[in-house]
Amino acid sequence: MLIVMLDTLTPITPVKVSSFRAAARNGEFLVTAEVCPPKGGNPQHMLQMAATLKGRVHAVNITDGSRAVLRMSPLVASAILLQNGIEPICQFACRDRNRIGLQADLMGAHALGIQNILALTGDPVKAGDHPDCKAVFDLEAVRLLQVIQKLNLGVDYNDKPLTDGALDLFVGAAVDPQCKSWSGLQSRFEKKVEAGAQFFQSQLITDFERLEKFMDTIAAGCNKPILAGIFLLKSAKNAEFINRVVPGVNIPQHIIDRLAQAKDPLSEGVKIAAEQVQIARQLCQGVHMMAVKREDLIAPILDMAGVKPVSMVVAK
Repeated sequence: MLIVMLDTLTPITPVKVSSFRAAARNGEFLVTAEVCPPKGGNPQHMLQMAATLKGRVHAVNITDGSRAVLRMSPLVASAILLQNGIEPICQFACRDRNRIGLQADLMGAHALGIQNILALTGDPVKAGDHPDCKAVFDLEAVRLLQVIQKLNLGVDYNDKPLTDGALDLFVGAAVDPQCKSWSGLQSRFEKKVEAGAQFFQSQLITDFERLEKFMDTIAAGCNKPILAGIFLLKSAKNAEFINRVVPGVNIPQHIIDRLAQAKDPLSEGVKIAAEQVQIARQLCQGVHMMAVKREDLIAPILDMAGVKPVSMVVAK
């Protein structure tokens, strides 16, 4: 039997990195990017992709079972990024954990120095690679936001005190300005603001007129940063696949045709993404970049769009 003496263990010291929160509160143009955790125990590729984003984004989103596909725990993956000097936004989906598990992991995130959380309901299990597993959905995004608000105030879901200290989490939520139901979009957005969302990251945006309308009507006066989702399309086939498998996404035919007619579809996709970043800069306070398996192209996209490197602020 292996016995480990406690005094031989090296304690984890939380690293207080708050560039994203500081930039949001200072009204800066925010840039975040999405990176998937590994499917397995080796985080090397995730770290390589995230390293290309250093100095170009304020924080890196780590997904939580996106499209209900199995990957490493986002909490663990976020801790690994933080240990490597990269500020994470840890996504929390309600699909796989009940309120006890979610609160326990949120406490763990705080203890590890992970400050930024994105509260999500989560994709249905039938969309993923374990379609027969049991979904939880004990909470959904609005109620999860309310729980985090309570934890930040020092009480749990049942209003009982956190005897070992309140949390200090900077929490955001998702928004889909292209939602077909305008009244539903407004109601959901207002509920998330009321529940404590401090920032919003949007789904993939292709209809920027719709985004402008959302910003001018629903989001006007909320004083919360809205980050437009910009997705790197690698080819016409890739765009058609996204249209087919991602709920609520409708990539216009003119973009698909442009990719299909390009001699180098990937380079054309980079140009399209850069153009969309430039449009988004005129409409909202940030962009959330998504370039699945080609996160190394995010910096070139930002360069092409004229977005300067970001300054990193470390909290004392």
